[in-house]
Amino acid sequence: MAAGERQCRDYLERHRIPELLHRLGALLLYHRPERPREFLIQALERVKAGKRAEGEYPYLMDEANLAAMFQLLDVVGQGHITAVQYREALKTLGLSTEDLQFGDDAHITLDVFKEEV
Repeated sequence: MAAGERQCRDYLERHRIPELLHRLGALLLYHRPERPREFLIQALERVKAGKRAEGEYPYLMDEANLAAMFQLLDVVGQGHITAVQYREALKTLGLSTEDLQFGDDAHITLDVFKEEV
C-alpha cells in the first residue's frame, strides 16, 4: 500500500468517517425522507449539537426497538445475552466494538444493552 493511501486511511479511521457515513446512510434508509439532503444536513447538525451536549444525538433506534432486538437475542428469556451476542449485535448495527470493556464471560442485561447501544 502506498504511503499516501495509508495516510488517507489513517485519517478516515482517526476521524471515524466510515462509521459516520454508515450511520447517516442507515438513518436515511430507515426514515426515507422526501428531502434526503435536508434530512442529512439536519442529522449532521444534531450530531454536532450532541457532541457539544446541546442536543440529542440522532439515533436510528428507540428504546422499544432496542428491547425488541434484545428479546430476539435472548431467545430463552434468561434476562441477559452473552458478550459475543452483544458484539455481533453492534456489528449488525454498524457500531464499533473496539472500546468494549466486557469479557467473553460477561452477561449483558437489557438495561446495559440499551445504555451501551
